[in-house]
Amino acid sequence: MQNSTNQKPVISIHYLNHYFGQGQLRKQVLFDINLEIAAGEIVIMTGPSGSGKTTLLTLVSGLRSTQSGSMRILGQELCGATNEQLIQARRHNGYIFQAHNLHRSLTALQNVQMGLEVQSKFSRPEMEECATAMLEQVGLGNRLNYYPENLSGGQKQRVAIARALVSHPAIVLADEPTAALDSKSGRDVVNLMQKLAKEQKSTILLVTHDNRILDIADRIVHMEDGKLVNNSTMSMAA
Repeated sequence: MQNSTNQKPVISIHYLNHYFGQGQLRKQVLFDINLEIAAGEIVIMTGPSGSGKTTLLTLVSGLRSTQSGSMRILGQELCGATNEQLIQARRHNGYIFQAHNLHRSLTALQNVQMGLEVQSKFSRPEMEECATAMLEQVGLGNRLNYYPENLSGGQKQRVAIARALVSHPAIVLADEPTAALDSKSGRDVVNLMQKLAKEQKSTILLVTHDNRILDIADRIVHMEDGKLVNNSTMSMAA
């Protein structure tokens, strides 16, 4: 288990509030969120649907603008950040969506290469080499040129993981990565995420309703009605 006490947090959130809508329709969805996550930690966020988990995840990722409070990611304050600063912040993240979000018109290899295109520092041959190596790591070296429609649910999610991790991001954000998978495929997917992220020394923040995968966490946080109501360390064998 990670010891976060002596490490500077990779994710540091203080008194974060968030609202949807304007005027009379304005509704508060996050209330005074305080959360710090250290480098290399695996944190799972649980809670009922509509509790604000995905909203918080998209704020951490820079996909949404932080409105109120403090959101420091890798030392960069995102509250009040410009669009360019948000784009720069997103380059340090690997985001795994619930429905994998693969482009149907692209092969597995091309989908994974997209995870490198935002980096703007790789040549086309380098991107293809890195994407191939990552797909081999997730066990899909023989599916490089398959389109999503010819892949199983578990294989699609493995492609999504490869795309998220191919750039060796500092932070991996996952939104219900096992939701559409059977128990074996779901376990395989989270084990793979855990293994690759540990190898790359990435921090993981994972949203899930799946109680079967909670054992991979160093810490579990629970949300209800837009508030963090529990923040517990897992008792795990060394």
